[in-house]
Amino acid sequence: MVIFFDYSDVGWQIPDRVTQGHRRAWHRLQQPGMWWHAEQKLEIATEVRNTEGIRDQFKASLSPTTIKFPERVSSELSDTALEAIYRITADPSRLSREWFDGLINRGLSDVEYVELVGTLVTVLSIDDFHRALGLPLEPFPEPVAGDPVRRRPSGARDEGSWVQTVPPDALDPADAAIYDGRSVAANVVRALSLVPPEVVALADLGATQYLSYVEMRELVNIDRDLTRAQIEFVAVKVSAANECFY
Repeated sequence: MVIFFDYSDVGWQIPDRVTQGHRRAWHRLQQPGMWWHAEQKLEIATEVRNTEGIRDQFKASLSPTTIKFPERVSSELSDTALEAIYRITADPSRLSREWFDGLINRGLSDVEYVELVGTLVTVLSIDDFHRALGLPLEPFPEPVAGDPVRRRPSGARDEGSWVQTVPPDALDPADAAIYDGRSVAANVVRALSLVPPEVVALADLGATQYLSYVEMRELVNIDRDLTRAQIEFVAVKVSAANECFY
């Protein structure tokens, strides 16, 4: 049996919550999703890593049209899905509604886009964690056979985002717990709600590498080696480096 994310002898004191959180993320990665097969999700993950060589090129370019995409390593993903992966991974600050609409017009559905984003964020976040500590990237797990669920939330609506989202008062019974019972959920929390499991996955990854939603409301008593102020200082620096408009 393969044990992923063995941080016991890496020269860093990595908390067990990080180890367990990363293992849960890899478990989700190898499962069929709502709209993508497990094999396709792992191909998305592989293409995220394939983009590493052009991230600096995109940052230095005046226009994304001047950058040649890497040679594909996947066999099942469409050219449109590949473009989404490469641009979101390497050039997120220049994405636009016009660009997104172009993906949809070329056959990528909104639900496929949302699950692709969730998969991409998981892999990129954990890989960059490894790169920051000088650790080798974790091998990907084997895919689990099975079909995607393919269930679109009945309460999805246009709330001003590029994709439809689901407010807390419109959740289907199967998705009732994705906001932890809260009657209000911020836009950034609802962002992936067109594919409800991705809301849960993002919250788990956030609690693993940053703070849980409960901890975000606590300004002083945080069970971390850093103070809340120090955590937010790092978060701001990372956001600025990534040109995050939030």
